[in-house]
Amino acid sequence: MAQESNGGNSVGVAIVAPGGYAPDESAFRRGIALLEKQGCRVFSYYDPALKHQRFGGTDEARVEQLHAAAANPEVRVVMALRGGYGMSRLLPHVDFSMLAASGKLFVGHSDFTAFQMALYARTGAVSFSGPMLCDDFTREEPSDFTLGHFWSCLSEGGCSVDWQASGNPEADVSGTLWGGNLAMLTHLAGTPWLPEVEGGILFVEDINEHPYRVERMLLQLHYSGVLARQKALVLGDFSGYRLTPYDNGYDVEAMLAYVRSLLDLPVITGLPFGHIRDKVTLPVGCDAHLQSAAGIVRLRMTAYPTL
Repeated sequence: MAQESNGGNSVGVAIVAPGGYAPDESAFRRGIALLEKQGCRVFSYYDPALKHQRFGGTDEARVEQLHAAAANPEVRVVMALRGGYGMSRLLPHVDFSMLAASGKLFVGHSDFTAFQMALYARTGAVSFSGPMLCDDFTREEPSDFTLGHFWSCLSEGGCSVDWQASGNPEADVSGTLWGGNLAMLTHLAGTPWLPEVEGGILFVEDINEHPYRVERMLLQLHYSGVLARQKALVLGDFSGYRLTPYDNGYDVEAMLAYVRSLLDLPVITGLPFGHIRDKVTLPVGCDAHLQSAAGIVRLRMTAYPTL
């Protein structure tokens, strides 16, 4: 049963924990309070007292959280508590058709990428790679940029992201925007849960992965034919790793140069998305137009559901 907050006739937001649990219960409550302050009526299907091992509940309980949130007519947005690990265990047991038919706006990133890929593969429904309760709403000083872009994206019929980054090739392509956490995407390769997107714009990000591991995961997508079907590959944030003397000059730039030499598609860097404080929200499965020229990149997104 969900713990409901007060919020009048405001947007109903459900908190679910398909992956890990909140490590700081006081921060969890602070995140709920911030959502309420922003005018949301919060339904928390996650109960800190019922966490199980490293998860936000047993497998059965976490599946039920998703289903119950989707069945609640007062909920418009279903937000993942956090990432970590756990969604992979739930994939065979989730009723994705019911979730898609509910019309809810599902949002999260990191481990939640597995949910988003499966939802799109099974139903074609759009979801949102964006903030989660932890840490985006639980920070003592939340990012105005992250939360502002999130609510703007969910409220309007289209949104865009502009950034500057040196060394990017020129590009002007349109296609389906999809992707998320790189480790989760490669984890799903060869399974029914990874959608077969033709002519897409694939975005990826990750945390605590050395450049050689990033390269290895991109090679897996390359060798499996996923990248050959895309019009562009867009890299978000890749941080948290540590280089050593053994790398002998092999770094992100070396990895990037090698990947670009292999792929017959533009590889664009600098997307402000990933395990970072200031991140954009990206509708997974929407129509997108990517332009890159003279160090300036623009990603325009349309044709996705809103509040």
